[in-house]
Amino acid sequence: MSFSFFRASSRSPRSALQSDLAKAIRDSLLALDSKTASKALEEVEKNIATMRQVLSGDGDAEPNPEQVSKLALDICKEDVLSLLVQNLPTLGWKARKDLVHCWCILLGQTDGSTHCCVDYLEKHVELLDFLVICYNNKEIALNCGSMLRECIKYPTLAKYILESASFELFFKYVELPNFDIASDALCTFKELLTRHETAVSQFLSGHYEQFFELYEKLLTSSNYVTRRQSLKFLSEFLLEPPNSQIMKQYIREVRYLKIMMALLEDSSKNIQMSAFHMFKVFVANPNKPPEIIDILSKNHEALLRQLHNLPTSKGGEDEQFDEERDLIINEIMRVSQLLNAVS
Repeated sequence: MSFSFFRASSRSPRSALQSDLAKAIRDSLLALDSKTASKALEEVEKNIATMRQVLSGDGDAEPNPEQVSKLALDICKEDVLSLLVQNLPTLGWKARKDLVHCWCILLGQTDGSTHCCVDYLEKHVELLDFLVICYNNKEIALNCGSMLRECIKYPTLAKYILESASFELFFKYVELPNFDIASDALCTFKELLTRHETAVSQFLSGHYEQFFELYEKLLTSSNYVTRRQSLKFLSEFLLEPPNSQIMKQYIREVRYLKIMMALLEDSSKNIQMSAFHMFKVFVANPNKPPEIIDILSKNHEALLRQLHNLPTSKGGEDEQFDEERDLIINEIMRVSQLLNAVS
């Protein structure tokens, strides 16, 4: 008498395991809500470790590209990607680390001309919102940040996050009391606003008022790190060529000039110097509107005093700063004299 389950399989145990891995991960994740959740969690974490091995190799053998591609397709087909994200808070530290590693590989897998996991996320954008919201959970915030930055590499996913309601949460996250999480959120925020220049320029054009009203709160924050980082980043991304029209609009606004003038008087020399590099663009603008000229003229004495008090150069590398400061001082004096002559 013979029994079917003793018969030799035509597939190797490794191939059979890989073939059923997506379903095994799905079933173990679904079992987390059962009475045997503790045992199910062990299975989930073991399956995630196996998934990492399939995607990355085991040290003795390189990953098989065909098996990696098939696993990515199966994970999408079985809705495993969704279950993994939703159950991220339940996983232990090691499993979360493995998942982040796998996430980066999975998103890069292609099926023909498309990225299958990216396509899946495009159809399940609530998962992107979930990852953003998870910055509120200090246990998984850094894992979610890594996963989000991987998503941001793909234009369609970055565009969704930029235009979603959850994007505004980053203005809160960068001021979280946990320094590591706040720094990670700032890193993700910067990535969103610099990775895809054309898309970012279009976003800022369509959401100009809303975005810069929120950004103003960062520039005027009571938190020194927030003020310094947001000011430095503002000058970096506004001075990018694709954002030239946004910059031209920004430097025509009195409210933002006043912010830079206030930051020139900050107690921190670092913030003063960063503020100068934004302030100089307002002053050097050859098409300054009358309101800007009026503010510069009325406050010229205080501005000249503040500019003269900025740190002096110590060598050749700072000569450009000295030249720029002198040009700005001369321009403020010029517009002030011009306005006085007219009046």
